[in-house]
Amino acid sequence: MLKGKTALVTGSTSGIGLGIAKALAAKGANIVLNGFGDVKGPSAEVSALGVQVDYHGADMSKPAEIEAMLKFAAERFGRVDILVNNAGIQHVARIENFPVERWDAIIAINLSSAFHATRLALPAMQAANWGRIINVASVHGLVASAEKSAYVTAKHGVVGLTKVTALENATTGVTCNAICPGWVLTPLVQKQVDAKAAALGLSNLDATKLLLGEKEPSLQFTTPEELGELAVFFCSPAANNVRGVAWNMDGGWTAQ
Repeated sequence: MLKGKTALVTGSTSGIGLGIAKALAAKGANIVLNGFGDVKGPSAEVSALGVQVDYHGADMSKPAEIEAMLKFAAERFGRVDILVNNAGIQHVARIENFPVERWDAIIAINLSSAFHATRLALPAMQAANWGRIINVASVHGLVASAEKSAYVTAKHGVVGLTKVTALENATTGVTCNAICPGWVLTPLVQKQVDAKAAALGLSNLDATKLLLGEKEPSLQFTTPEELGELAVFFCSPAANNVRGVAWNMDGGWTAQ
């Protein structure tokens, strides 16, 4: 379905971003990965799906590096057809105790980077009259939780940016939508489950239920693979008129 297309996925060396990159690659899209940590492993996983893969290590808090990454992708593959704004960080603290530098970093990486990548990717998409911008927001783009002021603010902003981008391109072949996951089973979250199980003397299953129980009625994680399939749907002809949605995959979190 996506053969000949190129997808740039930020924050894609692990977790949600890697899951989305692999799902798009499985449909034939060439992939530009971005992120920190191990690069060879994720690149090999995506390459094994039979597509071309490259990597750019842009720091998503720096607009100049984001611009360099978009230029790199265009030079490597012609243009970016699919942009997935996924990069994000987190810090938890009450507002009165929230470190100013952490606030600035979260807003820069979780929100401003999506704006910069979008503004740079749009002209080529508009010229081709086809493009997909997928913003990985969060259930926290729709509702709030205590001690997550910067993250909630940034993710609400991502949902707003999604809507404006969709409206400004509503009569074109360029769409923009947001994915809003609840708890996602990533390696980082699995470590939280393991730590809770060890600290409280619980089984892994009981620790998982305890972690999920307060917010997620399904009592099960969303997986990166499931989020990847939603991204694939957004890129399909069936989603040509899906524009500006904030699609929650949250096990019923926001239905309460």
